[in-house]
Amino acid sequence: MIKVNDEINVKIEKLSSEGTGIARYDGIVIFVEQACPDDELKIKIISVKKTYATGKIIEIIKPSAHRVEPFCKMQKVCGACQIQFINYDYQLKIKKQIVEDAMHNIGGIDTCVGNTIPSPETMCYRYKIQYPISSTKVSKRLLAGYYKQKTHEVLNIKHCPIQPEIVDKIMEFIRENALKLNISGYNELKHKGDLRHVVVRSSLATGKNLVVLVVNSPKPFQKIIDLANLIYSNFKEVSGVCLNYNSKKTNVILSNNTELIVGKDFVKERILDKTFRIGANTFFQVNPKSAENIFKYVKDYIKNNFEHATVFDAYAGVTTFGIVVSDVCKKVVSVEECKEAVKLADEVLKLNDIKNVELHNMDAELFFEKELKTKKRRFDITILDPPRKGSTEKTLDNILQLTKNKIIYVSCNPATLARDLKYLVSKGCTVESLQPFDMFCHTNHVETVAIISLNN
Repeated sequence: MIKVNDEINVKIEKLSSEGTGIARYDGIVIFVEQACPDDELKIKIISVKKTYATGKIIEIIKPSAHRVEPFCKMQKVCGACQIQFINYDYQLKIKKQIVEDAMHNIGGIDTCVGNTIPSPETMCYRYKIQYPISSTKVSKRLLAGYYKQKTHEVLNIKHCPIQPEIVDKIMEFIRENALKLNISGYNELKHKGDLRHVVVRSSLATGKNLVVLVVNSPKPFQKIIDLANLIYSNFKEVSGVCLNYNSKKTNVILSNNTELIVGKDFVKERILDKTFRIGANTFFQVNPKSAENIFKYVKDYIKNNFEHATVFDAYAGVTTFGIVVSDVCKKVVSVEECKEAVKLADEVLKLNDIKNVELHNMDAELFFEKELKTKKRRFDITILDPPRKGSTEKTLDNILQLTKNKIIYVSCNPATLARDLKYLVSKGCTVESLQPFDMFCHTNHVETVAIISLNN
């Protein structure tokens, strides 16, 4: 039986859904960070549980053919790009395997999973950046970056190759001028400090950036207003600067209370032939080019399989799916509880001269109940794009009542997708296809589009 501090040799079989290597030794599963399938490693056991152990690499005896040198010097300490040390083609195979494993182990579903569709860009692809902020103890310099792996310790990042270069310049400007203005970073343990996060929404289409300063305060204060104005006046690439007031003890980055300080409170983005407006609190895919692949896939499916379809866009955000597919549908009905997102969606409809999309600003569950009791409409297709936690059985039951033919389920979490598909299959549905997309290159995350047939 292995024990803590034992040093053993192992070969990595595959990666877990969390991006850690999996090996076996004396019948025990061992999880190893920074490991690649087919690596032969010497590891040290750092913890032993009843059913598994964890180890860290001491020596790479024989590296996998899939192992490469990370292009970012911070990869081993930064928690953002867990599998950057694996060549990109093999990353795509790993993500397909993650979906297959979830379907088999959680969902009991053996539907064939397609090959992962790659991101058109694997560098500078991330157009939403959320940096936690802290301060050094002595000099009080601002630290801004991602967390170190499995900690809440801020890693000060001066250059990140997966995001637009302008973001590095904006963040360095904020660091320098926050110190001059005596603006402090946030101390999570003490719940003290002025600036908690900086969120930047960048536009691939226009090159503009919306900067959101998340403050540990219920209202504005002069030095943070001064910083907002300095950012706007020094960067022609910045469309506007907002303050988000978040004074609660929470891990949630953005509250629902955002105020524009200077400029515009949105950036424009293009998806296929449609123009969208994205605000501070708007849900929008972080990788526009990969998102376009997903939207085209869904649009082409509807176009090739339906004529004059009625579509229900649930958890719609700025109604991106509904707007993109509107010109191949008879009508789209959209529901979203975020008021800002619905307002932006309405502006987008006018901007794109779209007449066949009906917007509803309300909680999805309340809308389902109201729709079933009053209008009693049924839709040819429901597009379901829930948060990472997936859907509830109640939601799925309502969707089944509202839908006549197909559910198109877009998921960022294979585990919750598999769970929800298992429930839908138990209700008589058939999983027609599963198509993974790479939205977050060099991470263990994968987006999946499931086409589900209702056997009515």
